[in-house]
Amino acid sequence: MIRFYNGEILRFGGGAHIGQGELWTEGDRIVHVGAAPAGEKPVFEREIDLKGNLLIPGFKNAHAHGAMTFARSFADDLPLQEWLYGKILPLENGLDDETVYALAKLSHLESLSSGITSTFDMYYCRRAYAQSCVDSGFRSVICGAKSAFDSDWTDAERDFEEFNRFHPLVGYRYGIHAEYTANLDLIRYMRTLLEKYKAPFYAHNSETKSEVEECRARHGCSPTALFEREGLYEYGGGGFHCVWFDEGDMEIFARRGLYAVTCPGSNAKLASGVAPLVEMHRLGIPLAIGTDGPASNNALDMFREMYLACVLQKLRQGDAAAMDAAWVLEMACCGGAMAMGLEDCRELEVGMQADLAVIDLHQPNMQPVHNTVKNIVYSGSKSNVALTMVAGRVLFERGEFYLDESAEDIYAHARQAAGRLVGA
Repeated sequence: MIRFYNGEILRFGGGAHIGQGELWTEGDRIVHVGAAPAGEKPVFEREIDLKGNLLIPGFKNAHAHGAMTFARSFADDLPLQEWLYGKILPLENGLDDETVYALAKLSHLESLSSGITSTFDMYYCRRAYAQSCVDSGFRSVICGAKSAFDSDWTDAERDFEEFNRFHPLVGYRYGIHAEYTANLDLIRYMRTLLEKYKAPFYAHNSETKSEVEECRARHGCSPTALFEREGLYEYGGGGFHCVWFDEGDMEIFARRGLYAVTCPGSNAKLASGVAPLVEMHRLGIPLAIGTDGPASNNALDMFREMYLACVLQKLRQGDAAAMDAAWVLEMACCGGAMAMGLEDCRELEVGMQADLAVIDLHQPNMQPVHNTVKNIVYSGSKSNVALTMVAGRVLFERGEFYLDESAEDIYAHARQAAGRLVGA
């Protein structure tokens, strides 16, 4: 058992609430939250004095392509289509299991140092990626990324079966890459799988204006309306980006309870636009936050995403009161967990997974403490992450990583892998 004491605990449910208390973990679960119980305490493997710092549910990165660390700062200052088709896709032809494994482990380090305890990842070489998570102790849900160009669509069902049994740290959800890389045959094949397994569905959705316009030219409707018409949302799911949503798209998401995952850093950097989060929130659409890949962002940093999610809405609305920081913090901690189907990771409560982070409040950017929640969103940074725990294991603490290999070895392997791809 591990005991966290002498600190504060962030909990949700009708808003963000911070109170004093202790938290105990045993194995991969939380076994106590609140005031120290009377009587003799159990024998702890470790007792961590928080010294007034804050325990939060770990951040959940609800959309990423972690192994794209190979292209960080390689193809910047380009619009999405030129960036994707001219720079990224040609390099991805050289991906293999060894390369993805090494690059994914680098992404896990970056995530952990940002207080991220799980990622909804969509990429290639899924078995190698899953093994990188298990070896690192990092939690991830893999999202399918089928496209019309894939030679074998049936591997989606095999992936669903394999990765939902692979390891407790790994899960899988059905998805396609996007409408513009799919066709109706693939969409209808995907529907048969969703019906068979009663499973939710996910895809890149309405990331750019041209994507929506081209879909309307092909199908007479938006990507969201097409997926709805073809029966892909019968069992829930969501979309990544959701920038160019109209009222009809939002009505479908609200009625179906679909998760809109915003990626404000990537959308701003690629000049794709600003998602209508305020309007979505008013309609009761569940929201989550993702970083997208480190090739288009270029960081896996939830603090930056939270800040941008807030301030870009204020600009979009012309209203400094728009998009309260507490909503955004809940999106980052709880919304992402629910979008991934990780319901037992959403809160710091007894019986939940021990996925958490410690936020160091004793730093200049967190003082004075008028409002801790707003401090985290508006002035917080990765430098405030003192500790990150996944499934009861401390994987990052005060600048040190505790994985199956050293950070320096992971850096070296990632540099070699990136060099093979870009010809460095």
